[in-house]
Amino acid sequence: MPNLRPRPRRGAGRGARAAGRGAGAAGRDELVSRSLQSAEHCLGAQDFGTAYAHYLLVLSLAPELKDDVKETFQYTLFRWAEELDALSRTQDLLGCYEQALELFPDDEVICNSMGEHLFRMGFRDEAAGYFRKAMKLNPDFSDAKENFYRVANWLVERWHFIMLNDTRRNTIYNAAIQKAVCLGSKSVLDIGAGTGILSMFAKKAGAHLVYACELSKTMYELACDVVAANEMEAGIKLLHMKSLDIEIPKHIPERVSLVVTETVDAGLFGEGIVESLIHAWEHLLFKPKTKGENGNCEKYGKVIPASAVIFGMAVECAEIRRHHRVGVKDIAGICLPASVKFQSPAYSSVDAEETIEPYTTEKMSRVPGGYLALTECFEIMTVNFNNLQELKSLATKKPDKIGIPVIKEGILDAIVVWFVLQLDDEHSLSTSPSEETCWEQAVYPVHDLADYWIKPGDQVMMEVSCQDCYLRIQSISVFNSEHEMDVGRSFTKNKDLLSLGNEAELCSALANLQTSKPDAVAQTCVLESTEIALLNNIPYHEGFKMAMKKVLSSLTLEKLGQAMDTQCQNNEMSCESGQNNSEQSVPEPLYVLDVSEGFSVLPVIAGTLGQVKPYSSVEKDQHRMTLDLISEANHFPKETLEFWLRHVEDESAVLQRPKSDKLWSIIILDVIEPSGLIQQEIMEKAAISRCLLQSGGKIFPQYVLMFGLLVESQTLVEENAVQGTERTLGFNVAPFINQFQVCICKSGQVTAIPFWYHMYLDDEIRLDTSSEASHWKQAAVVLDNPIQVEMGDELVLNVQHHKSNVSITVKQ
Repeated sequence: MPNLRPRPRRGAGRGARAAGRGAGAAGRDELVSRSLQSAEHCLGAQDFGTAYAHYLLVLSLAPELKDDVKETFQYTLFRWAEELDALSRTQDLLGCYEQALELFPDDEVICNSMGEHLFRMGFRDEAAGYFRKAMKLNPDFSDAKENFYRVANWLVERWHFIMLNDTRRNTIYNAAIQKAVCLGSKSVLDIGAGTGILSMFAKKAGAHLVYACELSKTMYELACDVVAANEMEAGIKLLHMKSLDIEIPKHIPERVSLVVTETVDAGLFGEGIVESLIHAWEHLLFKPKTKGENGNCEKYGKVIPASAVIFGMAVECAEIRRHHRVGVKDIAGICLPASVKFQSPAYSSVDAEETIEPYTTEKMSRVPGGYLALTECFEIMTVNFNNLQELKSLATKKPDKIGIPVIKEGILDAIVVWFVLQLDDEHSLSTSPSEETCWEQAVYPVHDLADYWIKPGDQVMMEVSCQDCYLRIQSISVFNSEHEMDVGRSFTKNKDLLSLGNEAELCSALANLQTSKPDAVAQTCVLESTEIALLNNIPYHEGFKMAMKKVLSSLTLEKLGQAMDTQCQNNEMSCESGQNNSEQSVPEPLYVLDVSEGFSVLPVIAGTLGQVKPYSSVEKDQHRMTLDLISEANHFPKETLEFWLRHVEDESAVLQRPKSDKLWSIIILDVIEPSGLIQQEIMEKAAISRCLLQSGGKIFPQYVLMFGLLVESQTLVEENAVQGTERTLGFNVAPFINQFQVCICKSGQVTAIPFWYHMYLDDEIRLDTSSEASHWKQAAVVLDNPIQVEMGDELVLNVQHHKSNVSITVKQ
């Protein structure tokens, strides 16, 4: 059938289409106008979700309005995101930000806010990407800078900088890898590649095939940048995955002849080197060359490092002691009961249900106050990384018993551990305290001894194993020179009673054993090392007690005066009516709220200062039980102490009124983190707190003064940034990893500005975060470029405080 529709003339068609566009534009403008009005109406009604939808429509129809509605759109997005976050609608929240970033891809404020939500959800790698982007978009955006530095501390730990600055470590690893490749190991797998420097050593040495795996997304992306900058991306294949997940031929075509790795921590095994090498020998490496066997090394497997020898030493160290043993029995008048046993997470328990790293780490050559060696150094264990059967037997091997003679008298505080890493038969690295290397030493604090004082003639006994692929040193006890064993110092050695020489010694040992029974059934309370140091900080608790006593006494006198006035009025009324008013009303208590982070005994101290109802914000059940036991031991009814988080549905709303018609008498805020930085959102908390105080009530601390000092030190420079290309043997690594510089939370000598605080509880009582007894560390801002100065020169410091973040810049 013929088409009867008349064909329009070209000119008429253009005019009709133009008219159609005109009508369409008018309709679009009308829809945009109505949507804007609806969005504003929804904002007024605080219906942020609907307002957000209207703005999306407006911006999709009229992109030219972006600049006009940008600020209002941001506000709407952030408020709607808060609601979605509160409702745990994670996918919807992330979807909103993705839509917003499609519309405003170069908006640093939206990027930063997206990063904050991701960080709270635990997506640290992804959060760092958004913070980085926000910084690139606006280098002066202080919120993004501070957020990035905080997340960078999680993602790129300080030891990366120290390790890359360790020229000797880099040189020896390079020499061992070069030797292996020259001998025929031409295919290489770098496990835990980090920045990829070992892979680049292998490629430069002449390896044909180099594979590098890295689990951290941030480090993987960093390695990609580093390898590309050094023009080796064609020769090194980077894999974003665990070595345990590598499959042949899916990820690499065939087995390799050399595995290089430096997945060793201060305790040697803590980064999983045993598990990864067992898997590598079984699935990724060629079989090892046997003794006397000749042939091309390319078809035989080998690991660098080849082996390691672990050493130890018993030490006295006051700094370790105050962070891992509660050494006080009385805290500002509060008695710590014998029924409570405090332990740090580093306590090594065989029966622990969850795997906890059984040691902490210290650079013993720089530990404050130094240390005293109580024994000679002794060999703990040797491990051969090129022997599969030996690696497999490590985890199942029964603990070895070791006895070490004491050479000096002192307090047994810890066993310090280090190792010698034998890369091959020629090259080795030592992590000893006497060596200046990038490694710290592993520290095993000593617990559960009846008496920690030891002297020459004694022997320190311990059991050593490699359970859960951690080096474990446990069941530490002391054999006494006067008796064959002081059983009072060892609660796990009953079978060794048979070694005692005569009946008198046996009776003496049994008597000592009886005294240890109460400790065996004590309530165990595990505290972070900073929390133990806080319990040992007597000036801190005495200062708070004095300050609280002043406030509570003042408020009590005021209440007493008011009560007397009321009583007089009641008596007058009773006399006039002829009634006998013998019933006395029970006075209302004073309310104290402690919102300190972690474990705090301040509420118990407050509860002993009169008619007070204290509230604690501790979260863990074992911490609540411990506070109850401390309350009972001090004849302070545990029912008087309330745990505030049980009364608050949303932990973010912890600053609330105890009752609808009551206000707080004292609110204790945790202003300074143990790291030495200001607590996040502390100013917001302080603003809320001021609205919740009764007349005459106080916030502690009442104000804080910040102090700083300009210092010079190479140590903190090396802990904060890679110094040029010489340290990394000519490879260009510094510009990439130095983006992840962090505020270093450890005192040292560096071209930097360490800072600390004086916290005033009132005008007379002051706490100093830099004192020897302090549980706080000192933070420092490390300068990007050292400034040369002469005596008499003046420097200008620009210090800014915004949203609980302090930034410091220096100008000459």
